[in-house]
Amino acid sequence: MTIQEAIEARHSVRAYKEQPLADEVVKVLEEEIAVVNHDAQLHVQLIMNEPKAFLGPFAKYGKFRGVSNYLVMAGKKADDLDERIGYYGEHLVLLAQTLGLNTCWVGLSYTKVPGTYVLDEGEKIACYIAIGYGETQGSSHKIKTIEQVSSTRAISPIWFKKGVEAALLAPTAVNQQKFSFEYVGMENGIHKVHAKKGFSLVGYTQMDLGIAKYHFEIGAGKDHFEWV
Repeated sequence: MTIQEAIEARHSVRAYKEQPLADEVVKVLEEEIAVVNHDAQLHVQLIMNEPKAFLGPFAKYGKFRGVSNYLVMAGKKADDLDERIGYYGEHLVLLAQTLGLNTCWVGLSYTKVPGTYVLDEGEKIACYIAIGYGETQGSSHKIKTIEQVSSTRAISPIWFKKGVEAALLAPTAVNQQKFSFEYVGMENGIHKVHAKKGFSLVGYTQMDLGIAKYHFEIGAGKDHFEWV
């Protein structure tokens, strides 16, 4: 499965089988997590065979079942931490999809279990990502139109439209899709795209923007443009 195929196949899954992660899958995930932590200055941790974080009232409210593997998405406090968490976390989510796993971003419906993760000085946990073999492959949800989240018009390149289409398949908190993309034009021979988050009482818009930007890059082709 390619990353583009993973974008189309991925859906949030909340119920998981009692099946340990395969050793070869764990190896690939841990190697990529190490790369992400180095490149993005994050402290992502893969926790396995630990069910307590997804037991109790919070998990029940989120309708989670059978979660015993998850990613702790953490990093040093910074203005752009949530966006980096979203961008690189979705990179790991789509990698997991290509490995035959299912996932779900989790903002609140979990419990922090002491001793299961490590935080260095100045770091905080932004969210968790449930990961494992789903009971189902999840289901699609209603999404906004291209026109509702972008400035698509006659002069917009085809790759820009493809980028927006991929972004619309990105997971966001309560499916709010509070992001937008604008094709700015060319500057010094380079196409420019502006992405921004919208307002939401739910929150998580900065993290959602990072997730959507990663999807946009996959759909559009990262070599076609630069962010402004």
